[in-house]
Amino acid sequence: MPTMRTLSKVAPEPGLKLIEKPVPTPKPDEVLVRVLATSICGTDLHIFNWDTWAQSNVRAPLTVGHEFCGEVVAIGDAVHEVKVGDYVAAESHVFCGTCYQCRIGHRHICENEEIIGIHRDGAFAEYVAFPERCAWKTDRAIPPHIATLQEPLGNSVHATMVHDVSRKRVVVFGCGPTGLFSVAIAKICSAAQVIAVDVRDFRLDLAKKIGADVVLDPSKVDLVATVRELTGGHGADVVLEMSGNATAVEDGLRVLARGGDFRFFGVPSDRLSIDVARDIIFKGAHLSGIIGRRIYETWFDATGLLAAGLDLEPLVTHKLALEEFDTAFDLIRDGNCGKIILYPNGEIPQ
Repeated sequence: MPTMRTLSKVAPEPGLKLIEKPVPTPKPDEVLVRVLATSICGTDLHIFNWDTWAQSNVRAPLTVGHEFCGEVVAIGDAVHEVKVGDYVAAESHVFCGTCYQCRIGHRHICENEEIIGIHRDGAFAEYVAFPERCAWKTDRAIPPHIATLQEPLGNSVHATMVHDVSRKRVVVFGCGPTGLFSVAIAKICSAAQVIAVDVRDFRLDLAKKIGADVVLDPSKVDLVATVRELTGGHGADVVLEMSGNATAVEDGLRVLARGGDFRFFGVPSDRLSIDVARDIIFKGAHLSGIIGRRIYETWFDATGLLAAGLDLEPLVTHKLALEEFDTAFDLIRDGNCGKIILYPNGEIPQ
């Protein structure tokens, strides 16, 4: 039986290990993909660190990784639309298609979902198998280091475009990759003003490169007063909270304008204490909780944005071999990177 290299959680403890595993055989409804590029997500860092969330959601042994693209090399007997040779990315939420949420068009919150790289073997490997219904055919004009970003880009497309941002004053809290994607999306969607907030200079510099009109470090300025001044005293029409930081959530609600739109995407590490009366009820605020991508509405939107010129190149800061994973996770932990691309098959473009 042929084998492949994988980056896996082999035991319920911190760290990942590079090991050999059998190349998976696709089930009747699955495709087998040779991974051309895979990118690292904050969720992967949770699994690497083996924090409380990971301990509650992940069962070792498991091959990690859910953001990827590649070429289909084999298909199951029940696969009809995807062909060998197709260039695909993947929707990481494996939806059942039959539960109540799936049947009313909410497949991104399927009641029976499995997530690639969390509940089933993922893409930090030379090959990965997954259901045909999760394969997204991709234009070969999009290089692998950008094609692999379609899955995380979709999170930001969903958050940024769940309601209209054109002509709106938008503040993005947290300039990790999802926040940076949102900055770029808001700009291409004609936001009147985009303000990016973070405490790391490296990430604020990336926010400038991707199109932020103003960048702010809340450790250096009175954030609430500054945002109000920049927005003519009104505050932000739209706040995208992409960090999960408790202070950022509170500051974001405080800078939100009356009748404003607050979108929660970042996941807090614990319960939050907020002033519901002051910052929500008496403002007439609108709140949205965002998870994943609307399947497949968001994918069509993301494809359209890329075709319209959405430029993600500035956000790809590192391209590494799979065996350099320790370096990659150190960079993410320190916040000194944008998106890091891993190449399981060793084909790193210059």
